[in-house]
Amino acid sequence: MRLWQDHLLKAELGQVVDWSHVDKEDYLLATKRSAVSTGKLKYLLLNNQTEDLTQACLFKGVDASYYYEGYNLYQTGEI
Repeated sequence: MRLWQDHLLKAELGQVVDWSHVDKEDYLLATKRSAVSTGKLKYLLLNNQTEDLTQACLFKGVDASYYYEGYNLYQTGEI
């Protein structure tokens, strides 16, 4: 879902979320609560946007996505 969100933000606003600044537990809790209230999720996403669309930033998003799912054995920069 995070990569999909980044794709939409990049296409529509020319920005992506800097996932290195989004706490894993805060994001997962906000995602769970988003069915009831989207405020916390919107806050996390809007306050951590960046216009840095370089490959390094996009790779950090992939790394964060895997980290949030519990996979952190490898980093994209190491592959």
